[in-house]
Amino acid sequence: MAGGKPAIPHSPHDNLIDELLDAEREIFCVDHVVGPIRLDALQRFVQARQTLLIIQAERDAGTNEVDSAIDAVGFEARGHSGGEQPAIVLNQMMEITRAAGSIGIPGLYVTEDPGAVDNAAKHGNLSLRFGLGWAKAQSFHTGQTPVIKYNRQLMQAILHDRLPIADIVNAKVIPLDDAANGYESFDQGAATKYVLDPHGEVAKAA
Repeated sequence: MAGGKPAIPHSPHDNLIDELLDAEREIFCVDHVVGPIRLDALQRFVQARQTLLIIQAERDAGTNEVDSAIDAVGFEARGHSGGEQPAIVLNQMMEITRAAGSIGIPGLYVTEDPGAVDNAAKHGNLSLRFGLGWAKAQSFHTGQTPVIKYNRQLMQAILHDRLPIADIVNAKVIPLDDAANGYESFDQGAATKYVLDPHGEVAKAA
């Protein structure tokens, strides 16, 4: 999985999580922003489940290919230089995924990006090595995660205290005066969901 922020699991279906974290499988999370907050959020959740192997791109995983890959970064991807490279993650996914493997792309891609680095990208045209994916007979699955599919299970799990949802998504309530700092922190990659509480109602309810 490329992109560690959405890798913090929040599925309402315990069996789905158990399947994803099956002991016979290894899940590699590769992230350009590997900070202590994001690592801690991942490890706190997984400790009660299975072992999640978190690595940086430079580490040797023992094999140069995976069965499936997930691009959870999207068009705002950046290269090692720090500059925007909108297609870099998709190209890397095709390189590291085995023949006949699958690539999931929930990472956001847009039809128009006025602030893109080049004219092609401004119109949603990316420099993809699609011939590589075709030659390896890979499957591509795009689009937003079907969150509505899980709404009822999620609601029931929360109502019956099966999921401490605030802990799972690492929610933090902040006053309106701290909104700018919250946005800045989130933009820098913090694995935190900031909840604005202008009138202190959340604190009163607690």
